[in-house]
Amino acid sequence: MADSYAQFVNSGAGSLLASKLGLPKPEKLRRFEPGQPPLNGPIIVTGSGSLASSIRELLEPTYTIIDTRDDGSPATDGKIAGLVIDATGFTTPADSLELYETVNPVIRKLAPCARIVVIGHTPESTTTAAARVAQRGLEGFTRSLAKEMRRGATVQLVYTDPNTPLSSLESTLCFLLSGKSAYVDAQVIRLNEAPSPSVDWDKPLKGKISVVTGAARGIGKTIAQTLARDGAHVICVDIPAAGEALAETANEVNGTSLGLDVTAPDAADTLARHVKERHKTGIDIIVHNAGITRDKTMAGMDDARWKSVMAVNITAPLTITERLLELGAINDNGRVIGVSSMAGIAGNRGQTNYAYSKAGVIGFVDSFSESAGHGITVNAVAPGFIETQMTAAIPVVTREVGRRLNSLQQGGLTIDVAETIAYFASPASEAINGNVIRVCGQSVLGA
Repeated sequence: MADSYAQFVNSGAGSLLASKLGLPKPEKLRRFEPGQPPLNGPIIVTGSGSLASSIRELLEPTYTIIDTRDDGSPATDGKIAGLVIDATGFTTPADSLELYETVNPVIRKLAPCARIVVIGHTPESTTTAAARVAQRGLEGFTRSLAKEMRRGATVQLVYTDPNTPLSSLESTLCFLLSGKSAYVDAQVIRLNEAPSPSVDWDKPLKGKISVVTGAARGIGKTIAQTLARDGAHVICVDIPAAGEALAETANEVNGTSLGLDVTAPDAADTLARHVKERHKTGIDIIVHNAGITRDKTMAGMDDARWKSVMAVNITAPLTITERLLELGAINDNGRVIGVSSMAGIAGNRGQTNYAYSKAGVIGFVDSFSESAGHGITVNAVAPGFIETQMTAAIPVVTREVGRRLNSLQQGGLTIDVAETIAYFASPASEAINGNVIRVCGQSVLGA
């Protein structure tokens, strides 16, 4: 559903009225388009840590990188589209002054939809109390700075281990410094020591077999489209009753369809057998997107609503993943990706069952990311207010409030969720494991 308010306040008369009344003016977010540069302008790479010069070399083939003047301001009369700060060298709280000295002269020169990315070391990897304090402080800084940004600009924090290879940063930087992360804001991404292979950035999933549950419509359909865009063969899974819509999705992405109730006791065996018979291999990527809501306040909740939400939203991903791993049906270096929700982080009135199940997805990530083995990574997205048929049915006042309660002052699109999943799915994302990324524009609800 179109955001009529955003369209109005960005029109000539609407913009003038919004300025006079102090109304929010959501920026039209710059999203990924094939053939277009990742950012609309140059970037600055700076910082006193040991990674700055290497990051600069890593990004130079794709981005226009400029220097700063003696006063810290950008060495250009135009706007800058990105700022990467290497803060891995911070060992005491006093080092944080560098953040002020770097950001303050630049912040008024940021272009619409600009990107700021801070690189730090995981606090647990530090050797002194002062260094741990210095690194942990980066999270408060980036979350607060994100709330000060205007016109669609975002701020992210990436924690690396001191032994993380530089190549493992590339996938994350390419995601965050592009339109693919348009609705991701104020997130903390942790990278491990795993080395990442080089990929064809136009078709990073070429030759990969992917499974997307709940693929007939909505977010699931967009996930299927995005994985196919990146080169994967997509097996589109949904309930048999959604057969017509499921076939349409599969045909659109040149994939295959599989009518399957994910709550069936033999769902994993059916899926593994289908992949083996059709493709003579295992699964490279599985996205547990299927989900339902059966909302009622606790006083009006019945056990059927509770049981059905648990069965689809969390028991199915849990049992299917366990069984696929037991069968060896997920290939080495595979990707398991869950779909959580802001409701699972912050809670939501009338959604105790749904919030439990989506918080359970976070527990699913915590557990399987440690135990899956064979180079298999497990991550999840947690969408906020995403423009879908479901949110279009929300009463207009509630819908408008939901759209504005984030730093970007608008709802996200299904493509925003799908791009984050594609980032997890990439072979170049080997170092990303055990993360839950909120795709919510920095919602005021939740952490």
